[in-house]
Amino acid sequence: MASSSLQTEFEFTLPRGYVDSQGNLHRVGRMRLARAIDEIAPQRDPSVRDNPAYLSIAILARVITQLGDLGEVNVKTVENMFTTDLAYLQDFYRRINENGSAAREITCPQCGTVIQVEDTPAGGS
Repeated sequence: MASSSLQTEFEFTLPRGYVDSQGNLHRVGRMRLARAIDEIAPQRDPSVRDNPAYLSIAILARVITQLGDLGEVNVKTVENMFTTDLAYLQDFYRRINENGSAAREITCPQCGTVIQVEDTPAGGS
């Protein structure tokens, strides 16, 4: 029986990018599949209890394993992202954890064919 490997980390490219305190732009990152604890532990955080909308920020801070040259990604990093990038990461999280893939399904408006496409950065890398 052939062994199959499970992909547990996925690369992403933010639409706008995170600008750090030195003005450096970080767009390319990696996100791992979430574990049950990644969704349970943040619910103990007072910030999440006070504002349930904060849950997605706390979860993303746990599952983003890399963002550009940053040493670590934490809740402050995610809090300071542009809303376009936050929305992108929330969708990306949903896709990889529900589908096991970063691909999106797109339907051709002319023929109705459904294809899967991977995200590609606008204007190159």
